[in-house]
Amino acid sequence: MSIALIDYGAGNLHSVANALKAAGATNVDITADADTVARADRIVLPGVGAFGACASALRAVPGMVEALDRRVRGGGVPFLGICVGMQLMADAGEENGIHPGLGWLRGTVRHLTPTDLVAKVPHMGWNDVVPALAHPLIEPGEAYFLHSYAYEGEDVIASTDHAGPVTAAIGRDNMLGVQFHPEKSQRYGLELLARFLEWRP
Repeated sequence: MSIALIDYGAGNLHSVANALKAAGATNVDITADADTVARADRIVLPGVGAFGACASALRAVPGMVEALDRRVRGGGVPFLGICVGMQLMADAGEENGIHPGLGWLRGTVRHLTPTDLVAKVPHMGWNDVVPALAHPLIEPGEAYFLHSYAYEGEDVIASTDHAGPVTAAIGRDNMLGVQFHPEKSQRYGLELLARFLEWRP
C-alpha cells in the first residue's frame, strides 16, 4: 500500500512520515510529483503556516491540485489533511485577506475569537477531542493543537473547547481533516493514523 505525503514546502513532513511508519505504514512517499499522487492508495496533506501561503504553494506544484481532485474526489482514495492541510479542504480562508481553498467542504477558515480573554491565541497545547457524531477514525481523547485560525462550516465531526467550541475534525466520505497534529499527539495520534491506514471508506 502506497501513501503519498505531499511535499509543497509547507508541511511537517519528516515528523508526519515517521509517525505514519510508527503507526504501521511501510511505503511512505514524500512527494511533489502529481503522477505519484495520482497512483497512491492513501494521500496525506500536511500543512503549517498561513492559509494563503499554503494554498498558493500547493497550487504552484504542477498538476497537484488536479491530481488531488481526481484521486480523492473522483477516485475515492482515503485522504487525511493535517492542520492547515485540513483547513485547505474548505472553500476559503480569511488569514491576511480572503484566499480560495480546495472547496471540498463548505466552510471558511476564520481567526479564533475565544469568548474569554484568558484563552490565548494561538490555541496551543493538549486539548480534548470530542466527537460530534460516530466516525470510524475519530475517537474521544486528547490531542496536540497549535493554530490561530479554525474551520467554520459543514461536516464537522469533532470539536474541542477553547473558551468556546472549536472545530477539531471535519470529513465526508473518504475525506478526513484534523486540526490537531497526530504526529505530536503521542498514543492518541498514532492510533488515529493506524486506523487511517486500515480505513476502507
